[in-house]
Amino acid sequence: MTEMSKAPNEKLMLSRRGALLGGAAIFATGMMASLCPTSAFAAVDAGMQTRFMHLSNLLIDHQLNPAVGARIVETAAEQHANIATMLDAIIAIAEQKQASKVEDFFADIPDGELKDFAHWVIFAWYSGCSSEKRDAKVFTYEEALTFKTTSDVNTIPSYGVSGPNLWKRPNVPLSAPMPRF
Repeated sequence: MTEMSKAPNEKLMLSRRGALLGGAAIFATGMMASLCPTSAFAAVDAGMQTRFMHLSNLLIDHQLNPAVGARIVETAAEQHANIATMLDAIIAIAEQKQASKVEDFFADIPDGELKDFAHWVIFAWYSGCSSEKRDAKVFTYEEALTFKTTSDVNTIPSYGVSGPNLWKRPNVPLSAPMPRF
């Protein structure tokens, strides 16, 4: 009797092989989804990502990771309905001044929404998150510019006995010899 032809009141039994194949299928699906991170950024088109990275490179004189930039611009698009016009306006100010760095044009950005957005972009790259609030979105830790400035001198904490900081208790010598019986 096959599984499909069983009576409705009979128990269906899951074999080990079926459980193993089902688990493998779920694992493979999860791996495929994690290997394709760009599908998560479908809400923001490639042109906007390119303009955002151009603006970010004007505002920040560091090597910026495009994958982190894609996460930042996706959150910016959720928070600002007119992100495209803000990007174009700030880039136009920089091009008008023929700026190659932030000091050449930042003072010319008008106060208000545009300057607030430029500050937010700088904050996002340096902190690696969208705000200081508890519900902030985290974009990155390792690629955050605040961390990168000290990454060559930061030690990786470890609780192992032979870890990078050797965090272990010193051996205390016994004060009295063991009694003899």
